Amino acid sequence: MHRQSLAVLASACTLLAGFLFATATRAYAAVGCSVKYAVASQWPGGFGATVDITNLGDPVTSWSLVFAFPNGQSITQLWNGSVTQSGSTVTVRNAAWNGAVATGGKASFGFNGSWTGSNTAPTAFSLNGVACTGGTTNPTSSPTTSPSTPPATEKTKIMALGDSITGSPGCWRALLWQKLPADRVDFVGTLPGQGCGFDYDGENEGHGGYLVTNVANQNLLAGWLAATDPDVVMMHFGTNDAWSNLPTSTILAAYTTLVGQMRASNPSMKILVAQIIPMNPSTCTECAQRVVALNAAIPAWAAGLTTTASPITVVDQWTGFDTATDTYDGVHPNDAGNIKIANRWYPAVAAALP
Repeated sequence: MHRQSLAVLASACTLLAGFLFATATRAYAAVGCSVKYAVASQWPGGFGATVDITNLGDPVTSWSLVFAFPNGQSITQLWNGSVTQSGSTVTVRNAAWNGAVATGGKASFGFNGSWTGSNTAPTAFSLNGVACTGGTTNPTSSPTTSPSTPPATEKTKIMALGDSITGSPGCWRALLWQKLPADRVDFVGTLPGQGCGFDYDGENEGHGGYLVTNVANQNLLAGWLAATDPDVVMMHFGTNDAWSNLPTSTILAAYTTLVGQMRASNPSMKILVAQIIPMNPSTCTECAQRVVALNAAIPAWAAGLTTTASPITVVDQWTGFDTATDTYDGVHPNDAGNIKIANRWYPAVAAALP
């Protein structure tokens, strides 16, 4: 009897331990979500949609959303993620920069698609393999164009201007392009894009080794503007000038010259100017402080030149950027640095789109 009681007790403990382990595992890995699927525009044979995911479970470091189109629709172009489609089943995975989503946080992506018959919205979604039970909304807009033609959206031309941090290869531009709606932006420049592991709109004005003071003094920007006609310029420039020990006032005077040329090219130019990333090259112990001095002067300079017609927006690329972990040589961004730079540019660039 004693041994039988022990066996029963051991069995009960085993079952209890299993239950506690399963419960703890489920609590640790809880997944839940709500989804908002919205058709933003629709035309014969095509449509554009946005999808907003709210994470109702534990924080995730990556995500995969699966859903099925009910009437054979297909995705032709997607931004802010990557997509595969097998028949009616669609799987969208996060991009490199938006995989981490906190509890209560959101992730979004958009796409263009094709349809025949009817464009009924999907109703069931799963996040990381678990059905979303937090609610699904499917607002659908009326067609935004005449019933015979797709919407004609004029793309905003964006010039990335700077030195080797912008070019060579400047993969933060590729990551930024992924975050923006591809049907609304056109990156322009006289230089071609370089390899960053995926196709993107790579044209730019990232001239390795250039000083902003030389570009201003030699009137180089005027020709680049005439060749590309941008609507928006995002400028990260001055690293080589600081390295060359040029005074902050001289660098800002060059900025002023370039702003004048931008406005001569387009009186409504939207100008985004970076407080540049820190630098700490092994051959220049003073460079770090020179960048601090330049960045400290940029906001007042911008405030003195901004106008309603042609606003200047200062983008802080310096705060939170660590040359030890975000560069490969104390100056040029590595993969981690490129992600930070793209994320800092994104809100200002998105706000500049009409």
